Amino acid sequence: MKEISAKPASRNSFAKECVVALLLIFVAWLCGCAKEKPEPPPPPAVEVMKIVPTNTPSSIEFIGQLDSPQNVDVRARVEGFVDKMLFTEGTEVKENDPLFKLDDKPFKERLAAAEGALAEAKASLNKSQKDVARLTPLAAKHAVPQQDLDNATAAEDVSKAGVLTAQARVEAAQIDLGYCDIRAPVRGLIGAKQVSIGDLVGKGQPTLLVTISKLDPIWFYCNVSEVDFLRAQNETARTGKKVEELPVSLLLADGSTFPDKGKFVFIDRAVDAKTGTLRVRAQFPNSRKQLRPGMFGRIQVDLGTTTNTVQVPQRAVTELQGKSFVWTVDDQNKVSQCPIEVGNEAGENVVVTKGLSPGQRIVTDGLQKVKDGAIVQPVTASEVAATTQELQPTGRTNVPKD
Repeated sequence: MKEISAKPASRNSFAKECVVALLLIFVAWLCGCAKEKPEPPPPPAVEVMKIVPTNTPSSIEFIGQLDSPQNVDVRARVEGFVDKMLFTEGTEVKENDPLFKLDDKPFKERLAAAEGALAEAKASLNKSQKDVARLTPLAAKHAVPQQDLDNATAAEDVSKAGVLTAQARVEAAQIDLGYCDIRAPVRGLIGAKQVSIGDLVGKGQPTLLVTISKLDPIWFYCNVSEVDFLRAQNETARTGKKVEELPVSLLLADGSTFPDKGKFVFIDRAVDAKTGTLRVRAQFPNSRKQLRPGMFGRIQVDLGTTTNTVQVPQRAVTELQGKSFVWTVDDQNKVSQCPIEVGNEAGENVVVTKGLSPGQRIVTDGLQKVKDGAIVQPVTASEVAATTQELQPTGRTNVPKD
């Protein structure tokens, strides 16, 4: 009898083992390809600040221009040629200082002629008076006709009028001669000459020769809107002051502040219907002549101090469609958008008049990381500064030794 072979059974067992191994390899491959689900990111860190009531200096600014209280145009009052210029341009002149000298020869001739005519009139009056004195007793004795006395009396009256006319002409000639000597009417800073030696001036109209400006004190003109004027009135009523008593600071074009304080000296009687503004004038001392007419600047009016105000950094305020918002953070570190009403600027901050109350927290930095209802990780400015200082290098350098 032949023995039965076991080879087919061994082959089947080997095939099963191979299939199982392949299945295990496939399962392991699937497990290796499957990605682990990532953990959610931590809440973004944003800088916050807590609202604390503070005292805010209240002020208001206006743009305007400086001008002299007295700009005097020196003009020629008679016709003549300029003979001399007796001043230095751009210097201080005193009242009655000589400025120009005009050719006065024609005016001296006119004065001499007027004085001669006056002498003739006086001589004629003297003769008429003697005639009246001689004829008066004769007429009383009827030695001469009464008509002769009447004619002598009339001639005397005519001579008196002639003397008055001649005297007026002499005075007019003296005045015209005096106009040839042109002097400073006021004390102040004199500008550039408008004529030269040899020019004919005063022909047909008074010719401008030079301008003198009074500089101490100096005036600042500006236009104040109705809203700003009413606000100033309300603030002064609250503090018990008058507008004229408010200290005024002058900010110059280069950003510097004029050292001397000014005050308001004039507020126009009515509001300009076209611009809706009031014309206002402030006065500043200017002993050093630092300020000149025509300079532009800004005035800052101190309205006093307002207590228990809310200030936030300007960078924390977002404007959208004409409205202002800030992001607030509640006790669960959830942010939400809060509408506010802003007032005046206070340096880098802005005064919030409505919408916030003390104790609230707002986002001051990292606004791009937040959205309504999101959770954030709030940090304070002091914590940010401390972290930044820790991360900064010490500045020490290890130098290898030889």
